[in-house]
Amino acid sequence: MLAPGRTYDEVVSRFRWKIPDRYNIAVDVCDRQDPEAVALIYVDEAGAETRYTFGTLAELSNRLANALAHRGVGRGDRVGILLGQCPETALTHLAVYKLGAVAVPLFSLFGPDALEYRLSHSGARAVVTDGPGLAKVLEIRDRLPELELVLTTGSDTPAGVLPFWDELRAGAPDREPADTGADDPALIIYTSGTTGPPKGALHAHRTLLGHLPGVEFPHEFFPQPGDRFWTPADWAWIGGLIDVLLPSWHHGVPVLAYRARKFDPEEAFFRMGRHAVRNAFLPPTALRMMRQVDDPSRFGARLRTVGSGGESLGEDTLAWGREALGVTINEFYGQTEVNLVVSNCAGVMEVRPGSMGRPVPGHTVAVIDEAGNPLPPGEMGEVAVRRPDPVMFLGYWRNPEATRRKFTGEWCRTGDLARADEEGYLWFQGRSDDLILSAGYRIGPTEIEDSLMQHPAVARAAVIGSPDPVRGEVVKAYLVLAPGWEATAELERQIQEHVRSRLAAHEYPRRISFVEELPLTATGKIKRDVLRRWDREGR
Repeated sequence: MLAPGRTYDEVVSRFRWKIPDRYNIAVDVCDRQDPEAVALIYVDEAGAETRYTFGTLAELSNRLANALAHRGVGRGDRVGILLGQCPETALTHLAVYKLGAVAVPLFSLFGPDALEYRLSHSGARAVVTDGPGLAKVLEIRDRLPELELVLTTGSDTPAGVLPFWDELRAGAPDREPADTGADDPALIIYTSGTTGPPKGALHAHRTLLGHLPGVEFPHEFFPQPGDRFWTPADWAWIGGLIDVLLPSWHHGVPVLAYRARKFDPEEAFFRMGRHAVRNAFLPPTALRMMRQVDDPSRFGARLRTVGSGGESLGEDTLAWGREALGVTINEFYGQTEVNLVVSNCAGVMEVRPGSMGRPVPGHTVAVIDEAGNPLPPGEMGEVAVRRPDPVMFLGYWRNPEATRRKFTGEWCRTGDLARADEEGYLWFQGRSDDLILSAGYRIGPTEIEDSLMQHPAVARAAVIGSPDPVRGEVVKAYLVLAPGWEATAELERQIQEHVRSRLAAHEYPRRISFVEELPLTATGKIKRDVLRRWDREGR
């Protein structure tokens, strides 16, 4: 746990890792907690509320682990979890860890093709899902020879499918959890597939301990008395599961589970007020929608901390957060393989709009060149994290070559470009594979996209490098227009001049395409590989 200090340097100097040799996530976040304390407040889509104590979760997860073991699931087996933000998701995770098996979180909105790839690639032996998910699993089951066991929380249980709650209740209430080492595999989280097929990042049990400083720091030395956490992020993603649910339970802090099929910003404010949420992880897309709500104070939310990550918020959103939420939104940075390694913490450091923050205590982060040498302040390079580090993944599942390419010596390369300033703040510039090389200039897309978004006609923007016979590449922008604007040649010239006048002549988009929507991954990231294909097709 981070020790509070007066300055960033003081907090860093005090921090020491404490990673035991033997460690099991489920024992940590559930079995060792106060059995009478509230762990989960679940609100279903109808608004009905159910509370679960740590003692209840311990018994139910023991029953489920015993039921799965009876069906042949054992140590090292992969178990797919195709569920939303609900108690069954948490119970399945706990049961899998108690078995020494490996959880494979799956986003509930994945289609059959996405599910087939992940279930097949992981070699999942079992999958737990709900009614809508079951229909998709049954569609592909014949093509998944390793998938032996399907459990559903839904009411319809066709032949070959087991009812989740009936199976759970049949299991014995006591179980000795697997004696796992800190480095033993615990879960596989698939990358979002921005470039190429998704890769399965295999994480050890210790990854939760590695995440803790990155949760405690942006949430102003979490936990504090009365803290209660919520996020609209799905627990199938690392941001919902290991940035919110599991670290909260490590500290004995209750979590609100509520996720509507479609995010409603007013409902978000209402739920945070109704359930006395004090800590929230709110992705940038959610914050943009919440900014449109008039007088959010009427919902009675009393937040202590808000963290956000995924893309830069900008000065306007930070100012809105201070006014409307009463907090400084602390932005943080990480990726599926090495998560929560850079962050802001307004309590001990200046928050600089547009910056990712500074390295989280306990992690060594640098901007490196292609040979793996740390670069001086001001020079653009690739963000890298030095190993060993408890938050770092074990490797890509069934992909040793990709794992090898991920590292240069002691550095794990993130693939993200940034600059560091003299005080160690990092400034995101774009993905390394999104780098635009134009007439000798190395151009990152983020700064251009930020400039484009400042034009009133632009609702969303994405930038790529488009091949050019003279310059090698030129900047090309794909733009979604705000309501009331029409795509015209004159507007295109205005937008180009807007960027040229604010950045530099070599950075303005020489080519612009107006589109109805941008291609996004399930986590809201721009699919630049799709944009590059569009460009090749002349779109």
